[in-house]
Amino acid sequence: MFRNTYDSDITVFSPQGQIWQIAYAQEAIKQGSAVVGLRSNTHAVLVALKRAPSELASYQNKMLRVDNHVGIAFAGLTSDARVLSNYMRQLALSSRMLYARPLPLSRIASALADRAQLNTMQYGKRPYGVGFLIIGVDGA
Repeated sequence: MFRNTYDSDITVFSPQGQIWQIAYAQEAIKQGSAVVGLRSNTHAVLVALKRAPSELASYQNKMLRVDNHVGIAFAGLTSDARVLSNYMRQLALSSRMLYARPLPLSRIASALADRAQLNTMQYGKRPYGVGFLIIGVDGA
């Protein structure tokens, strides 16, 4: 049996029980630049490896600001990261506009997980090929 028969959609399992679209998304994350997050009681740091630029491509920033209290670093497909970071920005902005306070990190992470999970369950969609490190400060 050919692998191509079973990699056309997210709802199709191979005879071995694997969903190839999810395997492809995981491989895209593995192929991304290294990203490291460190934290202590007083500080938090995100570090991303800056690869040597090729002649045909420009450097793409792997760290983005979501809100005043939240930053992210990612590995994988930059286009997927931009879609999801814009989603997180919309959530944070909505919280500031409606409740006049920043959205807690746990809510951002939970909403992001829910959004990513939907793409693994719907016909005609594909899983996001990006992994995130989310860092921030929650007021306590």
